[in-house]
Amino acid sequence: MNKDILVIGTGISGLTFAIKVAEENPKLSLTLISKRDINEGNTRYAQGGIAVVRNLKKDSTKKHIEDTLIAGDGACDTKVVKFVIEEANKRLDELIQWGTAFDKKEEQLDLGIEGGHSENRIVHYKDQTGKQIQEVLTAKVKSFSNITILENHTLVDLITDHHSKSNMNRCYGAYVISQEQEEIIKISAKITVLSTGGAGSLYAYTTNPSVATGDGLGAAYRAKVKMDGLPFVQFHPTALRDKIDHNVFLITEAVRGEGGKLRNSLQERFMLKIDPRGELAPRDIVARGIQKQIQEQEDDFVLLDCSEISKEQWKSHFPTIYNICKSIGVFLPEDPIPVVPAAHYFCGGIIVNEHSESSLKGLYAIGECSATGLHGANRLASNSLLEALVFAHRAAIDCIKSLSEPLPQKSFYNKLPEWNGDDYSKNFTIQNVKVLRKQLQEIMTKYVGIFKTDNGLKLAEKKINNIYVTVQSLYNKNKLTNGLCELRNMVSIAYLLTKQAQEIKENKGVFYNQNYV
Repeated sequence: MNKDILVIGTGISGLTFAIKVAEENPKLSLTLISKRDINEGNTRYAQGGIAVVRNLKKDSTKKHIEDTLIAGDGACDTKVVKFVIEEANKRLDELIQWGTAFDKKEEQLDLGIEGGHSENRIVHYKDQTGKQIQEVLTAKVKSFSNITILENHTLVDLITDHHSKSNMNRCYGAYVISQEQEEIIKISAKITVLSTGGAGSLYAYTTNPSVATGDGLGAAYRAKVKMDGLPFVQFHPTALRDKIDHNVFLITEAVRGEGGKLRNSLQERFMLKIDPRGELAPRDIVARGIQKQIQEQEDDFVLLDCSEISKEQWKSHFPTIYNICKSIGVFLPEDPIPVVPAAHYFCGGIIVNEHSESSLKGLYAIGECSATGLHGANRLASNSLLEALVFAHRAAIDCIKSLSEPLPQKSFYNKLPEWNGDDYSKNFTIQNVKVLRKQLQEIMTKYVGIFKTDNGLKLAEKKINNIYVTVQSLYNKNKLTNGLCELRNMVSIAYLLTKQAQEIKENKGVFYNQNYV
């Protein structure tokens, strides 16, 4: 394939970008790569909403900026924070124009509140905001004839000067693997966009779907693209303790915004002793508070007391959570919900400029895989979907502009090499990959989780390196499969994350090393 633009990842950022480009210039050819079904990804599972200042009588962009900077603990790029929040309403209005529904109250958007926010500004659709957005964007992107969609394909590697024997410091597309045939195809492109999400699957307990294996991050790392802030992994304070169909189920922060209270095994409301904002303190503070309680008590969970929320509110505002809890014998609002923290969001990633272009020409990164400077050391709740919308718009405009500039000739792209490695035998079992993946998750959870120590990080580096050596051996001797491809990305990012964590010498935001208390 030879395309103008290759987009890898089909969440809110990738789909919004593709729609913008297709609307602005229908002559451009785009290919979208989806790792599973086009609707499967982190966006679909976003329950909360989008943080946007709509009530100008009580709220202001100044307040939203201040809340973002406070949550980011001094590590945000103030310029980026300012333009993202100032552009928020335009991007939200576009989303509504495309057909996205949001909850309303008396003909106005119903605004919720979440941890770290000083005012009600969360635009939402029940507890299914991500699902609503995903389905609307998917339907719209399928309406464009110049967009090709490839489902069930995984990113293997970016095509760079290393493959082309040139020295333009440029990305020329990517190699992707079909999960069904396990064949690797070359897709050359003038512009490549990574919208591959984070790497929550590095941890044993994560709110992310199993596809979140850091594929874009891993490929960027091997392509020597500049990356930063990987150790700033945000743990969501409240995930349901019991897994549903082997997956962790998120209890949105909006539940605490509506009156949910956290209690330990002694029924004490412990968060008020930690922070005057209680359950609505920024996520890093609440997650550490919960984890500390779990370490000090016999129960491996704390309780989310939701007795202040009426059954009618549950059924109208949080129907998914209400029904999931009912399925495991937790009857709301009478029964408390057993919750634990879970890996949720990567605040760092591929360093990009204000147009989402990386240090490698022709390579853009949008959404969770990017490090824009918005989140700093800790993302403010519901700022992630907003970031995706704003930077997808900016990237689309910049990409269209860059395609009018001098680029390599078509003959150059045609000469890019096919994938070398299909002749290898497939003589290892899938079980080997599963075992190594589980070992990696256990190491990351134990040593590189909410609480870290210097010795723990050193031990993690050593253990991860041992897995890395094994994975490289499997990669060099065997035909590449989807499972091995994911593990290769996961172990690369785990190693880089751990090395970067050792360089941080102070506790900031979500990063907490017990040696620096």
